Amino acid sequence: MGAFDMLRIANSSLGMHQTWLDALAHNIANASTVRATSENAFQEQMVVATARPDGGVDVSGIELGDAEGILEHAPDHPLADADGMVRAPGMDMSVQMTSLVQAQRGFQASVQVTRTAQDTYTAALQIGQR
Repeated sequence: MGAFDMLRIANSSLGMHQTWLDALAHNIANASTVRATSENAFQEQMVVATARPDGGVDVSGIELGDAEGILEHAPDHPLADADGMVRAPGMDMSVQMTSLVQAQRGFQASVQVTRTAQDTYTAALQIGQR
């Protein structure tokens, strides 16, 4: 595998991890979003990644979580129904935070691969200059 291949693969990984980080940030920012029981709950975004034949990775889509969410008793909330219920997201924050750590580490690893490939190019150019 050449350095150009390393850069191409790392670039695809950086893009996928950035999309994943963006989706997780959106999910975490909306973790406390409640809606009326007549509406759908906030749906978490889950990035679907697929491997490419050349070793890279693509984002093939974004899947949405459960629209039903969970019902919470909040009689003082302005969106509460006659029974005092509101609809909250059904996502698990521990899963979101664990995924956030995984996405950050994947992004960091891709950055390191890019740096290594750049160092390889620089070393090759210096050999040719001598």
